[in-house]
Amino acid sequence: MDGIDGRVALVTGAARGIGAAVCAALAAAGAEVAGADLLAGVPYRMDVRDPRDVEDVVAAVERDLGPIGILVNIAGVLLPGTVADTGDDGWRQSFAVNADGVFHVSRAVARRMTPRRQGVIVTVGSNAACVPRVGMAAYAASKAAARMFTRCLGLEVARHGIRCNVVSPGSTDTSMLRALWADADPGEALSATLTGDPGAFRVGIPLGRVAEPEDVAGAVVFLCSDQARHITLHDLLVDGGATLRA
Repeated sequence: MDGIDGRVALVTGAARGIGAAVCAALAAAGAEVAGADLLAGVPYRMDVRDPRDVEDVVAAVERDLGPIGILVNIAGVLLPGTVADTGDDGWRQSFAVNADGVFHVSRAVARRMTPRRQGVIVTVGSNAACVPRVGMAAYAASKAAARMFTRCLGLEVARHGIRCNVVSPGSTDTSMLRALWADADPGEALSATLTGDPGAFRVGIPLGRVAEPEDVAGAVVFLCSDQARHITLHDLLVDGGATLRA
């Protein structure tokens, strides 16, 4: 992919799952990757909920590696539950990571990209931001906020040559999905995910498979590359057709 080799890429939520896959894919394309997470195993510890911590880490990355040319927002949490059962803390935590975190990191990086008049920002959201989901109001609402924020940011910075896009995965084989299946038989949970659940007003996955993290990483790398140089404000669904493009 043209346009990635030699660029510094900051990836949040980099320790596992989609984040780790994106780090590997960007590195394979030649990027100098700065992985950030609260979990161990990445070069930079970052709490996306804390704007001061974010500012310090972004400054450290640019000091250590050079100007950030690519930002991928992946850090996220999923706290399932009906609205009636969702506590104030759970609601706030969902937004603090999934929405506020995207705002904090994107703002810090966009401020630096703007005078350089180049850069790419990709937010990994969720197809839950596109359609209502039973038991996922906090998650879906926070991801919808991140989705629209990223597109609004893209509108503001387009004149500076900066592109902002969203990648919205569906069910992906990560620890987050496995946690949702924790109280069910794995085979039955997989079957329900693929075929859908009318009781939860959820359709299945037309392609008949759960995504691998690498499937999402491929979409992210494409949007970071020069092959996507005329694409901005876009939301790329990577969900096997599950949202029926709703």
